[in-house]
Amino acid sequence: MKKHNFNPGPAILPEYAINETIAAMKDFAGTGLSILEVSHRSKEFEAVVNETVALFKEVMNIPEGYAVILVGGGASTQFFHVPYNLLEKKAAYLVTGEWATRAYKEAKLFGEVEVVASSEDKKFTYIPKDYTIPADADYFHITTNNTIFGTEILHDIDSPVPLVADMSSDICSRPVDVSKYGLIYAGAQKNIGAAGLTVVIVKESLLGKVSRPLPTMVDYRTHIKNNSLFNTPPVLNVFVTMMTLRWIKEIGGLTEIEKRNKAKAELIYNEIDRNKCFVGTVVKEDRSRMNACFVMAPGYEQYEEEFAKFAASRGMVGIKGHRSVGGFRASMYNALPLESVQALVDCMQEFEASH
Repeated sequence: MKKHNFNPGPAILPEYAINETIAAMKDFAGTGLSILEVSHRSKEFEAVVNETVALFKEVMNIPEGYAVILVGGGASTQFFHVPYNLLEKKAAYLVTGEWATRAYKEAKLFGEVEVVASSEDKKFTYIPKDYTIPADADYFHITTNNTIFGTEILHDIDSPVPLVADMSSDICSRPVDVSKYGLIYAGAQKNIGAAGLTVVIVKESLLGKVSRPLPTMVDYRTHIKNNSLFNTPPVLNVFVTMMTLRWIKEIGGLTEIEKRNKAKAELIYNEIDRNKCFVGTVVKEDRSRMNACFVMAPGYEQYEEEFAKFAASRGMVGIKGHRSVGGFRASMYNALPLESVQALVDCMQEFEASH
């Protein structure tokens, strides 16, 4: 039976990236060594780092004056790296979910932090609209996609202060105007690779302005100066990301990716709205293209476990909602084909017909 991978992360990867990585695990770049054992100081691996950075710059149309850093530690590590490097007097945060909340809590360790708006009052089911970004903040932090509750900011915010974005779950899912951001960070394991690699895209002119001493590994300038090779990076994961970015470029870049992601989101949300057995959990205008969250409709709550088993029997993998909210979540990252979303829709329709 074909499996349809809706896992929220680590998420589905392009078949091309998987196959190329398998080959490199056996013989990397003709070295006779596995990518798992090659020296990160070798010219062959340095070429991988250089190509990965170049692909990010090309695919995301990153302007001059920005550096691309490849590090470990996950996006959660960036929750404190960002304020460590940028917070001098005050930071501003938009709190739209669990990960935004965690980022805000970490920043409070370094100075004054203002929450400009929060959607916690309605269980993070919408994106706040009416708020003012304080002009005296060192930066304004947003989380562009809410993986747990299923909301997404689908436009580039105009900010009077440097805009910092955690794009872990929607990076490279659509074109963005990088020039509107001071810093973008993302874990790779949703749209651009395997778990273990984090990318940081930072405007270099923002760095070196805080008065606190910076630990070597926390200072972004360390990694910029050393081409992300100050210490041993997650070598295999960098390779996977390079191959994933090659795939994105090959199929037509972020314009094509966005077209595909829009089609998948439209297909699943239309079914959620039509099907008598299910109901969406998010304000329609703020629905995420990456994570469609839904629950059983009123009167059908008792069928939740039955539908979960039914969907699994049809090859649906990873559609169970986050443990904190329940229900269902269809994560539709870049590499998920439209055919898989159609298979889930067919499954939902079949379940409706029998109930």
